[in-house]
Amino acid sequence: MGSLDSYLPILFLFVLAFGFTAFSLAASKLLAPQRPTAAKEAPYECGIVPSHEPPQRFPVRFYLVSMIFVIFDIEVIFLFPWAVVYGQLGRFGLVEIIVFAAAVFFSFVYLVSNGALDWGPLKRVQRVVRPIGGRTSQSTVRRIGSSSDEAA
Repeated sequence: MGSLDSYLPILFLFVLAFGFTAFSLAASKLLAPQRPTAAKEAPYECGIVPSHEPPQRFPVRFYLVSMIFVIFDIEVIFLFPWAVVYGQLGRFGLVEIIVFAAAVFFSFVYLVSNGALDWGPLKRVQRVVRPIGGRTSQSTVRRIGSSSDEAA
């Protein structure tokens, strides 16, 4: 019974936190004025009142870049403790971190290949129309001292 007594303050803290949360939510629901207006229910964006709905959805690329950032943050968070205890983990730790880094790297390559980091307008490759005979050094390079220069 002595070991359970040490957990009693933690249990009391959880009960107190839950009670405070429930009381705060109930009090705000009961005591808050209930006078909704169109201005109160409109989305608030830095003090700018929206005059119309946005023409398109928010680009998913922003979310992809933030997910890439989070993935690399998690990788760094896992690499630091691994580096600290590398000597104790031995070959098993090395193999595990290589598998982990490979999974992160291949997911990054997949995102980049799908255009997660392409921000500007799409660059389209235009087909260049070549002359029928094609370009040769004879047609594009002016030779110094050639017979055509001397005639002119």
